[in-house]
Amino acid sequence: MKKRIWLDLFMLPAGIIAFFPFYLIIINTFKTMQDAARRPLALPSEWIFTNYVQVFEETSILRSFGNSLTITFFAVVMIVIIGAMGAYPVVFNANRVTRFAMLYLLAGFMIPFQATLIPLFELMSDLHLIDKIYGLIILYMSGSVFVFFLMMGYMKSIPRELTEAAVIDGCSVWGIFWRIIFPLLKPITITSVIFQTMWIWNDFLAPMLFLNSSSKSTLVLQIYKAKGEFTVNWPMFMTLTVITLVPIFIFFIVMQKHIVRGIAAGAVKG
Repeated sequence: MKKRIWLDLFMLPAGIIAFFPFYLIIINTFKTMQDAARRPLALPSEWIFTNYVQVFEETSILRSFGNSLTITFFAVVMIVIIGAMGAYPVVFNANRVTRFAMLYLLAGFMIPFQATLIPLFELMSDLHLIDKIYGLIILYMSGSVFVFFLMMGYMKSIPRELTEAAVIDGCSVWGIFWRIIFPLLKPITITSVIFQTMWIWNDFLAPMLFLNSSSKSTLVLQIYKAKGEFTVNWPMFMTLTVITLVPIFIFFIVMQKHIVRGIAAGAVKG
């Protein structure tokens, strides 16, 4: 009991500290520019909602939301499918070729993304993928390597007797994967979807480098564009931040129980 009390006493100030940046952002969305500059930590002297109206009237926030949603959805779907399909032969048809492929992907996974930016930009330019929504989706598909290793660890727990029985019944390799293996990957698939969604939705570096047109900006780029050359409209800046965070916050709250289940299942089965 005493241990629980001490834990609560520690978690309470830690929670307050963690929540403080969100408090600072949210309250300043209801202030004027002058009020935010004069009293950034205090509650608004007068609660206003014009910042939200201004964001929707003066920025292409809805179009950017659609861009972010499109990029995130298709990139995550492809990442999960490619990662799962890549792990399948490594686990159920292990040989020199698949082991070499695994080591090759592991070596590539260890190289930081920032270290490959220059050659990657040149490659994307040669393939005419710069300033293309589908080009950025293809770029994000590199996240399949991370999902590949998650899937591979989880697949090792699946009994081989299932695939052997399917082969005896005349099921093809394609059928075994989609009808037997992939449905069994649901816990780790959901976990992969959550992590990849949060990464792609909040990513700034890749859209900044590979999307030039304002019509193709993501929500994160809209936040960056709210910063002027010499001044920053902080209420507008923070309002855009809140609008960007709300969808991913709701997504995280809804899927939180699946994160715990997926991690627990992976720990037990891995």
